[in-house]
Amino acid sequence: MKSLKTMGLAILVFCFVLLSACSSNNGASNAANTPAASDNANEAGDKNAGTDAAEPITLTMMMSGNKASEGEDFELETLPRLVKEKFPNITLEVQKLPDDQYNTSVRTKLAAGQGPDIFWIFPKNAAGGVIDFAKAGFAADLSDLKFWDNIGTGAKEDMSYEGKPYGVAEGLDYLGVYYNKEMLAQVGVTEFPKDWASFLEVCQKLKDAGITPIVLGDKDPWVIQFGMYPIAANVVYPDEMDFDVKVQNGEKSLNDPKWVKTISMYKELYDKGYVVKNSLGAGSAQASQLFIDGKAAMTFTGTWDYASMTSKGAADFTRGFASLPGNDAGKPTFVSAATAAGYALNAKSENLDAAKEILNYLFDGESDLFKAFVASNSSISVYKDVPLTNELFKEVNENYQTNGNSVYFSNQMWPAGVSDVMQAKFAEIIGGQKTTPEDVAKAMDEKFQELWKNK
Repeated sequence: MKSLKTMGLAILVFCFVLLSACSSNNGASNAANTPAASDNANEAGDKNAGTDAAEPITLTMMMSGNKASEGEDFELETLPRLVKEKFPNITLEVQKLPDDQYNTSVRTKLAAGQGPDIFWIFPKNAAGGVIDFAKAGFAADLSDLKFWDNIGTGAKEDMSYEGKPYGVAEGLDYLGVYYNKEMLAQVGVTEFPKDWASFLEVCQKLKDAGITPIVLGDKDPWVIQFGMYPIAANVVYPDEMDFDVKVQNGEKSLNDPKWVKTISMYKELYDKGYVVKNSLGAGSAQASQLFIDGKAAMTFTGTWDYASMTSKGAADFTRGFASLPGNDAGKPTFVSAATAAGYALNAKSENLDAAKEILNYLFDGESDLFKAFVASNSSISVYKDVPLTNELFKEVNENYQTNGNSVYFSNQMWPAGVSDVMQAKFAEIIGGQKTTPEDVAKAMDEKFQELWKNK
């Protein structure tokens, strides 16, 4: 799918209201809303903040994704443990759901007034995006959090609505190709291809050698975006970076020849047998397993999938990561880069102040929790002065930082629902139906027009 950095290091100290005072004023209901003591790493006495004198609080958190395949899972295990150490009165209960289940569940619960205190939110107009959730009154205004000066301006803006931030991005994500260096070397490829024609040649060499070039888990429909947006980044946008703004203004259409070309190029990978057979019968987890087991040379996904892409499988091999080169020979490869999803707070939470204190602690820039977050986060940091330590992403990151050739994930500028139509119609192509790239683009545009007029 995709923002730079800047945020302050100090967190203001919140004083607790004594329980007796709470009782004399508004009773137990007010005491339940008492915030946990905030972080002040320079005061030794702060270790006891929020202990015996604080009302016990249980905060709930709902995330999109799967449990880490190796080591301690940050959200499920590290975060609750370190929150409890800092704020003994707070118990943080975390649930992770697969992406499709999460998107449905969190909206349903928030709409019913039963949503989690902390939840996962996506940038801009993406499904489950900050604009949608802010307009619906689900997400709380986070303007008063203490660390914004240390968060990249782009990342903050992508998580804002009408000038106010409603989410904190986990980082910056790149969509690209994880590849098996040894398999490519078997067919004489020592450098990842730099343009579309060369990429197709590599795929053909792999296929001729009896190696499955690409494995994708298209049973999970969102996987279709992982190849579509990087190609679009190199076909639709390089000479018209405001293309989506023009679509929004009625000057352009998603039925544009450039989108038809994008869809046609992606279709070519399936037509030529470069994608594993029956990709519609395998989910993303199965596809990941086939890749790490050495059953295919490449797979398309993002930086967020680092843990699963690099975990141990049945085969031992060296991983590489590169942008999918949808560009013509001699043209620069544009990186598909976008602000990552991140944390939001339920506007109707009974413990909103306590939840804000958790985020203030998480992003304070110096605590053990912040250090654990940085160490576990595979997204590129948008926090000030946090260096890139993951060598696997170095080449793509240098292209992004040095050349500035990048395009956001397209769905971030579309109303939620357009990408669903794109996925469903393209799945018809994968499934062998008579659907054409023109049909896909037409359906995308019709859905866009239907939804945009109601924005």
